[in-house]
Amino acid sequence: MQAVIPPELKIDVSVQPLVLSDATLSRADGAVVLLEKKAGQDQAVDKLPQAALWRKLLRSQQRSGQASPILVTRLPNRSQTLVVVAFVQPGATGFERLDLAGKLAREVVKPGVTRLHIHANEFTAPGERAAALEAVLAAVLAHAAPMPEQKSKPTVAHDLAHVHIADRHSALYDRSRAIAAGNHLARWLATLPPNVLDSIGYRAALQKLARREGWSFRFYGIGQLEKLGAGAFLAVARANPHRGAGIVRLTYRPKRTRPTGASKGATGIALVGKGICFDTGGINLKPHRGMYTMHGDMQGSSVAVGSLLALTRLETPYPIDCWLAITENQIGPNAFRPQEIVRALNGVTIQVVHSDAEGRMVLADTLTLASREKPRFVLDFATLTGACVNALTDRYAGAFTNRAGLHDWLQQAGRHSGERVWCFPMDEDFDTELECPGADVLQCTLDSKGDHILASRFLSKFVEATVPWVHVDLAPSERKGGLAHVPTEMTGFGVRYAVHLLSDAAELDRQLRSLP
Repeated sequence: MQAVIPPELKIDVSVQPLVLSDATLSRADGAVVLLEKKAGQDQAVDKLPQAALWRKLLRSQQRSGQASPILVTRLPNRSQTLVVVAFVQPGATGFERLDLAGKLAREVVKPGVTRLHIHANEFTAPGERAAALEAVLAAVLAHAAPMPEQKSKPTVAHDLAHVHIADRHSALYDRSRAIAAGNHLARWLATLPPNVLDSIGYRAALQKLARREGWSFRFYGIGQLEKLGAGAFLAVARANPHRGAGIVRLTYRPKRTRPTGASKGATGIALVGKGICFDTGGINLKPHRGMYTMHGDMQGSSVAVGSLLALTRLETPYPIDCWLAITENQIGPNAFRPQEIVRALNGVTIQVVHSDAEGRMVLADTLTLASREKPRFVLDFATLTGACVNALTDRYAGAFTNRAGLHDWLQQAGRHSGERVWCFPMDEDFDTELECPGADVLQCTLDSKGDHILASRFLSKFVEATVPWVHVDLAPSERKGGLAHVPTEMTGFGVRYAVHLLSDAAELDRQLRSLP
């Protein structure tokens, strides 16, 4: 039976200065060498071991008119070392670095490569060398991480056991490993088939993970949600063939704390995730192509818990609560229907328009629970709307917030982390589209025009106005061939972004204190 929690990636990572030479390369099965791209590339390769070999490869590439920034060959040494040389563009964005790193990882994370060295020459701009090295490590770990499979003959993707980074400072690479662990968890969970990760199996997996990582675990089951009056969540869960649905709360408390500048009574950070383990569309049944990958409609939750794992590994110095809405959107005689009016946990009445807009329903009550705890900041993730994919494709995520003053910070985090986001407007006048004569708010509109914005306006009604909140619509959660450094269709997009936003407590404090 397939493991529900991924195995720990058993690759030793060491960080220590190491001179690039024939001798050091001969001790490795594979190597990546990063050079800053600039005029006189011939001169750059002249400084490499086996310079004549690299000069010949470079000139051959130039004559062929190829524009690839990568040179690949095996050295004529005793180890037949597989070496990849890459030219890194000065001033490259986070995404550009990761995208190049992904191409490098595909060349070296292969059977037969057990020891990998990563080198870089000096870069003109401070910090770019380390950023380029970190991107390669991130890509290598992403390519080496196994994905769930139940083949009679298991796939052997690589033999990698040790990665050595030729650098002095290890903190950046510790961070990269923590992110890789979180991203692996997010992708693994999203890849599991729906007969393995149903709502009951998901809850059990999260409880096991909580025990392993030292998190507290609380489950709000159907009975408790009925008592609380969580009518929006319960409407979606009604057609489930069992009563295993519910809202999971995972709580991380640091061993050491620091002041967060929070107002009196405020707690730490809340992560929230949509966890629809399978989405049929309900009464408004999806066509077969639209339903085929709907085991991945829980990626908001897997990204949230993957982010929690990464932040835990980094020993983040403030408390974090992770709220996960776990259910399935099934079809059956009890399925919720258009025109039904349900009452959410905070008392807001909702008129149902479309049963395939279930994500905003389960998030409504989950956000209410999370914001009632008065967190300093709420960050939610969801594979919420096709409209966001139509607007941004599957390369950018959409960001929405009740604090417009955070827009620059949110987009800069995307540029630096390499997981790009674009901030959309969320002005109050959009609410006129959701006005309803028979209830407080429409769930959505019939024409789906601007649905990514309207969904965010809908969700805002379930977050207390005093709480800064950001919603991320995960348009890049699923992409054939992967994205940037991640090679798998389920990308785990959002973990790296969340860590960039939340791991720097001082910057988070500064951003939140600057808000009116």
